[in-house]
Amino acid sequence: MADGNCLISNEWICGEYVRTRGQELTDATLEHVWITLASVAIGLLVAFPLALLARRWRAVAGPVLGLTTILYTVPSLAMFSLLLPVFGVSVAVVITGLVLYSLTILVRNIMAGLASVPEEAREAARGMGYGPLRLLFGVELPLALPALMAGLRITTVSTVSLTTVGAIIGYGGLGNLIYEGMRSFFKAEVLTASVLCVALAVVADLLLLAVQRLLTPWARKSRKGTT
Repeated sequence: MADGNCLISNEWICGEYVRTRGQELTDATLEHVWITLASVAIGLLVAFPLALLARRWRAVAGPVLGLTTILYTVPSLAMFSLLLPVFGVSVAVVITGLVLYSLTILVRNIMAGLASVPEEAREAARGMGYGPLRLLFGVELPLALPALMAGLRITTVSTVSLTTVGAIIGYGGLGNLIYEGMRSFFKAEVLTASVLCVALAVVADLLLLAVQRLLTPWARKSRKGTT
């Protein structure tokens, strides 16, 4: 009875809301996760060749970094509004905007990671007959993983947050519930959706950290050796 009364009295913490709106919360969470994964994956696919071009031709580095920085300064509401005439009211608006935001962090971190690879490692690989592609994927990228994964973690967490802004066009995952709850001042809806959004960001960061530790065992050994 007390849980039922919390809906009537519009309390912030309400177990009855979670029980009765479980499917709605699940659907919103799954949409949030899908938009985040799609945006980060596409962002990584776009950022990787851009970073390689910027590293290969120094004249390209300035414009690439400058453009991605400018894109990152555009407010999210303005970004989504500018994309509406191109994509219409669709999830593509949100994903495209999030991809553009991700490029600043991903491009810079990929470039920083590749720049941190010791030249001795490259020379040793070339001496063993490694070609450009084998050198990149077999030597440089594994050694650049710490910086790359750091950028991926920051991008993923920020994307989880920015996805909520997609609620302005109806594709914001948990942001839809936050927006609806704020409009009607439904406290339990606002707080529950907000807590789930924060939990998603924390879980995503921890999962990527675990992947980073799994893929870079030498980094753990190096830290143990220094201590």
